Amino acid sequence: MKYIKGQTREQTFLFPVSMDASISNENEVRVIDLFVESLNLKDFGFKVDFVENGRPAYHPSDLLKLYIYGYMNKVRSSRDLEKECKRNIEVMWLLKALQPDHNTISVFRKDNSDAIRKVFQATVKIAKHFNLLGNKLLAGDSTKLRAQNSKKNNYNQGKINRHIEYIDKKIEEYNAVLSKEDCDKPEEIKKTIAKHVARKEEYLKLEKQLNESGQEQISTSDTESRQMITRNNITEVAYNVQTTVDAENCLIIDYKVTNNNDSKAMGEMLTRAAEIVGNTDFTALYDKGYHTGSEFKKAQELEIKTLVAIPDPASGAPDPNYNVANFKYNKEDNTYTCPQGHTLKTNGTWNIKKRGKHQTQNKAQQFKTKECKNCPVKTQCTKNKDGRVLERSEYADYVEQNRINIESDPKLYKRRQSIVEHPYGTIKRQWGFYYIMTKKSMKRASADVGFIFIAYNLRRIMNILGLNGLKELFKALILDIFKIICFVKLFFAKKNNEKIFLEHFILNLSFKTN
Repeated sequence: MKYIKGQTREQTFLFPVSMDASISNENEVRVIDLFVESLNLKDFGFKVDFVENGRPAYHPSDLLKLYIYGYMNKVRSSRDLEKECKRNIEVMWLLKALQPDHNTISVFRKDNSDAIRKVFQATVKIAKHFNLLGNKLLAGDSTKLRAQNSKKNNYNQGKINRHIEYIDKKIEEYNAVLSKEDCDKPEEIKKTIAKHVARKEEYLKLEKQLNESGQEQISTSDTESRQMITRNNITEVAYNVQTTVDAENCLIIDYKVTNNNDSKAMGEMLTRAAEIVGNTDFTALYDKGYHTGSEFKKAQELEIKTLVAIPDPASGAPDPNYNVANFKYNKEDNTYTCPQGHTLKTNGTWNIKKRGKHQTQNKAQQFKTKECKNCPVKTQCTKNKDGRVLERSEYADYVEQNRINIESDPKLYKRRQSIVEHPYGTIKRQWGFYYIMTKKSMKRASADVGFIFIAYNLRRIMNILGLNGLKELFKALILDIFKIICFVKLFFAKKNNEKIFLEHFILNLSFKTN
């Protein structure tokens, strides 16, 4: 049977193939190269000026190219990227055979979180240039990415108390054994007690840190990560990544790494979205985790239309026919009418409700009626002996407007999942990026997430436009930059009669743009 056979490894060639000839013109690595070359890295915040003394540094453009290539090819580890520099012909071409070590690679990501965000914003500008953003319908959501911190190294006050109680109990037991006259190996027991005392001191230190931080949790490996519910009441120590996605082509236009839940996130993300889009003439879709009165107020003050899923009532009446939704609010006289036709009134007092450890405040008025005492359906309406009491939040009007928005266009809200889950499906399912690569701060986690979304947007744009269209854009951008530089140099060359330098510069310019 015949087989296709490879060449002998010892075979030599009269005309060796160059590195550039080994990379086809359609290879996406050429787009990555042109993309980075089109960026003004100094303006982005990357360090490009180094002192002459000492060992020369790697240019940030080379390390940026390496990271973008790595993330687009499911390689995030600095050690794995170091290996790719030595064995991957595409990376060798991209970095011109440079081989930075893993520490240099890792430090670049760690120290350039803000600059990496600006590179992400450059991908959004590319999408705008090609009219890939509709800017009329946006969807927001969050995803939990597991942090480099185990549950074992995450503590809250209850967990610390349990550990201290267990240690105190053990110390008490060992002291009881030590107090007996026939105690065996007293020195060993004393050493064990000392170990427990030392462990207790560690937990007391953690308790002090927890109280000083004002947070409900503390993590020891990745200090800013928090234990969160990921799905089906399963918890992980993670970061919560807020994203805003444009509906036209499911491109991400904004992100923010947090360690909080979604309830207070919508207002800020909409404010940022308005700055990116350039106006507030768009509709935003969110799930029920964002259903918060104060956030609706921010959205409506911005004049942004929002459709947020309405959560089920926290506690209903014994008979669902008497749930709050069936009580009619009368805006003219600030009263409620119950299903039995009785009027519930308020004395006008705003009661301040404090929630959570941080004591967030929410004002509400209470509505009651004396008719409850003799009402024949009282037991179906409430379990309260004194009758039904309704509370109306200061944000009730804003919440009501959201309900009107949902009911006026129910089909529109159903598009939310298909828009905002598209990036998550690609990033977590296809690429396996379900955890944060970095640790020790939210800022470093943001750098990792930034590279993930840069890779996603570039890949998505490539799939839509094809490689050739992007290459032409980047070449044009590079040409514009060099034209500006050439004009400045020409001015000074005429002034100082530096003809030789000018001719050399123009020659380099023509080479760069070919």
